[in-house]
Amino acid sequence: MAKRILVPLDGSTTAEAVLSLIGELARGAGAEVKLLHVAPMPENQYGKDGYLIAYADQEMARLEAQHRDYLASVEVCLANVPVERAVRFGDPVEEILQESEQWGADLIAVTTAGRSGLGRVVLGSVAEQVFRKAVRPVVLYHGPARS
Repeated sequence: MAKRILVPLDGSTTAEAVLSLIGELARGAGAEVKLLHVAPMPENQYGKDGYLIAYADQEMARLEAQHRDYLASVEVCLANVPVERAVRFGDPVEEILQESEQWGADLIAVTTAGRSGLGRVVLGSVAEQVFRKAVRPVVLYHGPARS
């Protein structure tokens, strides 16, 4: 049974749909959960007048705090489960796989919106790429489709 479950979240209710299932699984197995949010690498921020208003490292610190707050807000779905939170910057697939290795996850749980056909080919799927590239078990939870 999985003792360390990595749950990548992108801020959508679709991705969060897996949390109740993971909460039950983790409580039953005595597992711990790590919530992960991967954001794009920030760049310097400029005002409308073209003046620099925030360096990339300042923007990264702001975004990290914002995303940590988000993860803390969804953590309530995992009552009585030990939870860690992490925010990473870069390519979502690569960061999810790297975090699973570094943390020693036994399981990666991701939600898929259930696109099929041309929608999946054109838009791609982080969940599908994680499933294909991961060396650890991956649970693909079919959540509600995005509108």
